[in-house]
Amino acid sequence: MGAERSSDREHPIRVLVVLAHPDDPEFFCGGTIARWTAAGREVHYCLLTSGDKGAAGRGVDPKELAARREAEQRAAAEVLGVQEVRFLGYPDGYLTATLELRRDIVRVIRQVQPQVLVTCDPSNIFPGGHYINHADHRAAGEAALDAVFPASRSALYFPELLQEGLEPHKVSEVYVAGARDPNLSIDVTAFIERKLIALSKHSSQLRDLDALGDRLRQWMLDPQSPPDAPRYVERYLRIALS
Repeated sequence: MGAERSSDREHPIRVLVVLAHPDDPEFFCGGTIARWTAAGREVHYCLLTSGDKGAAGRGVDPKELAARREAEQRAAAEVLGVQEVRFLGYPDGYLTATLELRRDIVRVIRQVQPQVLVTCDPSNIFPGGHYINHADHRAAGEAALDAVFPASRSALYFPELLQEGLEPHKVSEVYVAGARDPNLSIDVTAFIERKLIALSKHSSQLRDLDALGDRLRQWMLDPQSPPDAPRYVERYLRIALS
């Protein structure tokens, strides 16, 4: 990815990140978000759940866990320079790409009016062949992509939103994180430490940040970078919409 345009600070590009859980933005695209906000882009988060099932043990109060994870997400977003964090409040673990969810994402798109939307790949069930991608991730990606095209740009979809004063809005670019077939690598070498600091705010989810940092560096390492100057990237399928 080339340098940001000098006009970005005068007329900032607005980015909407639509993902399933607190901590998903930092894992999927934290370095990219840090790079974009440093360049003057305006970033908004829309998290579809509050992560109320993000614990394995019995005796956990889901409402208390959700409140904690929302606070962690806001703290992580602040590290990355994110302007706003919204939670849609869908139940964690039960997310499906319903028309209701699509409409609620369309509502946010029309409110925020982003040029760029970031979500995840609904088709990537077995990332890297090492684990099963969370069903909520896949549902979030499917609903977000269906909201972008064609629903958010057409007045004929969800006419009730027109009565809320929300006019159609066209998203210009989509960045699909965790894509099976990425076509873009964004250099986040200068921002990987900020990504890790943001991830550290999710203390309810992380036990060993050092080990996680080592795994992330290995996963994000650009194999074409020289050994004495490692380069770290986040990979996307970039879609330019006409």
